[in-house]
Amino acid sequence: MANGNLQPIIIKKVVKAGHGHHGGAWKIAYADFVTAMMAFFLLMWLLGSTAKGELQGIAAYFASPLKVAMQGGDGAGNSSSVIPGGGNDLSKVHGQVRRSDSESNTSMRSIDTVRAERARLDAQRIKALQSKIDAMITENPRLNEYRSQIRIDVTPDGLQIQIVDDQNRPMFDSGSALVKPYMRDILREIGAALGSVENRISLAGHTDAAPYGNGDRGYSNWELSADRANASRRELVAAGMPDARLGRVVGLAASDLLEPDNPRAPVNRRITITVLTHEAEERLMGKKNVAFPLPPADAEKQDNPTPPPKNK
Repeated sequence: MANGNLQPIIIKKVVKAGHGHHGGAWKIAYADFVTAMMAFFLLMWLLGSTAKGELQGIAAYFASPLKVAMQGGDGAGNSSSVIPGGGNDLSKVHGQVRRSDSESNTSMRSIDTVRAERARLDAQRIKALQSKIDAMITENPRLNEYRSQIRIDVTPDGLQIQIVDDQNRPMFDSGSALVKPYMRDILREIGAALGSVENRISLAGHTDAAPYGNGDRGYSNWELSADRANASRRELVAAGMPDARLGRVVGLAASDLLEPDNPRAPVNRRITITVLTHEAEERLMGKKNVAFPLPPADAEKQDNPTPPPKNK
């Protein structure tokens, strides 16, 4: 009776094992923590090694797009960036700059910087050379005697040394390119002073405006001024001036008078030595390294026999 209503009693026996592992979840959490710390210290290192200007550019890069996106409006440039207002150059705080324009501006600034530095060095060299030649003339009794015929000036083209003629003391024999002894002394001293010059040198011969015999058909002031320039070149090179430093040797006849109001004045007969600046070299000779537009004096005399002497 009563036994029929009794339910069977089930006893579950739990067997406790020893202390085992609690799973691998803690490893994942620890790896995330280590990764976050590594990223944090890497960020600190980057911030410490980045220039202030670059930091400002990065800050502006992240600030500007959000501002434009939230307030509306176009970006600060013509960038095709997905984020409005974004750009490729993080160092630009105000707006964007085309990469080609930026590179072009950088290149132009580099060229201007090089030219400015080169002009500064040219000015220093020319000033030092002027002082050297002035001191040489002052200390040399023989040169000091001819100081009135030696004119030294700094021009836009460089240091200009002019040796001018004198009525009672001509530089060349009448109507020829034969150098007078005192003129040879002057050229030799100047050539020695130009021995270490780094700039190009221009050499020009000049005559006065008096016509040279039958110059319309043969030997004229053009040939005479060229021959005198070449004769002066040989004396300068013999004294130690490097021939490779010569940029040009020209004969200008009476085309560039020192005294235009008195075209036959003795001072118009002169030799001009110019130590060129780099800017003047580029302007006068282009990209040519050495230009000798005139043949040697000997070749000139073979083609054009010298006419009877005439007072030049």
